[in-house]
Amino acid sequence: MPGLLIAAPASGSGKTTVTLGLLRALSRRGVAVRGAKSGPDYIDPRFHEAACGADCVNLDAWAMGAARLRALAAGSETLVVEGAMGLFDGAPPDGRGASADLARLLGLPVVLVVDASRMAQSVAPLVAGFARFDPTVRICGVILNRVGSARHEAMLRRALDQVGLPVLGALPRAAALAHPSRHLGLVQAGERPDLDAFLDAAAGLVETHLDLDPLMALAETAAPRPAHDAPRVAPPAQRIALARDAAFAFAYPHLLADWRAMGAEIRPFSPLADEAVPAADLVLLPGGYPELHAGRLAAANTFMQSLRNAAQSSDIYGECGGYMILGDRLIDAGGTSHPMAGLLRLSTSFAARKLHLGYRCVTATNGPFAGSWAAHEFHYATTLSAEGPPLFEARDAEGTALPPMGLRAGRVCGSFAHLIDRA
Repeated sequence: MPGLLIAAPASGSGKTTVTLGLLRALSRRGVAVRGAKSGPDYIDPRFHEAACGADCVNLDAWAMGAARLRALAAGSETLVVEGAMGLFDGAPPDGRGASADLARLLGLPVVLVVDASRMAQSVAPLVAGFARFDPTVRICGVILNRVGSARHEAMLRRALDQVGLPVLGALPRAAALAHPSRHLGLVQAGERPDLDAFLDAAAGLVETHLDLDPLMALAETAAPRPAHDAPRVAPPAQRIALARDAAFAFAYPHLLADWRAMGAEIRPFSPLADEAVPAADLVLLPGGYPELHAGRLAAANTFMQSLRNAAQSSDIYGECGGYMILGDRLIDAGGTSHPMAGLLRLSTSFAARKLHLGYRCVTATNGPFAGSWAAHEFHYATTLSAEGPPLFEARDAEGTALPPMGLRAGRVCGSFAHLIDRA
């Protein structure tokens, strides 16, 4: 049961490029491989799936318990986990939920990707510090990224000789592999018409400049990942109508899998295609990028009217982007106001952006998602007005009380929180 954690000292070091190139390169070799992503991320996992053709899961060491993490990681395939931020970066106050927690819990060897573009001999104390910081986290090798020349690579390798960790390769600067991004992260996988070419180029870089055999030998030192039972989250309804398209792409696969395993029927539909909401006990509008498609959604009369009709007989829940759709209006980044479903007294805007980011502990007293949840908030929307009873009581990762989150009106409810697992 081979496995690796691809980590780095900081965000922006090149973990995603290395991970995608490695997944595609191993897949081309005929290796049974799958990816996983540390933390609350909806976008990178879809790139992992495109790179190797296998489902990708989130492994969130803050929001998920040990049993859930072990169950999601179980399997015989080579598991390549992409870390988040720096290796030891987690939620305040103590860094809980860091990628290092996954390495420790799952027994994964860590490969450190170092952006060496602006350093030479200083790479040695940097890597040595990470390697010795926590003896329960096994850093087993280094990948040098954005190396400027053969001379630069030689200086870096000589400096690292004294650290005692193998250098598994040195990737040159590759401007062609720079990936476009927007405010929530990378542009979504389905939005890149050149996706396969991009992944093949990343794989070519990895195959040319990394030592894959020693890398796979390190992966063989991972702890076993046997089948493991974990508590499942019960479905919020028997029949669930799930909005799913480019505007509503942010639904966690592990929750959908739980609900299916417990007998729920999930009926996907596309608001962007102006499809009517299927008959269901619960209509679920996940997050995504509704602000990029606000005009099309406002003009999707079949969808909007069917959503209003569904509110008479079904529960409706909107999460982040889906929550904004349930409101009266959404103002896009250009300042244009678009009418939305009008099921909640809510107006939101992207014209005046403000980052809202962090883990949340949320509790609802009623509705389809009643109870306590580990959740995450990440958006730039500004709430201009919100009238009505709130949906959730909320605390941050440090346990500090926050203002109540979301709104509810009759059978319609929603908030900016992305629910991850039962708390």
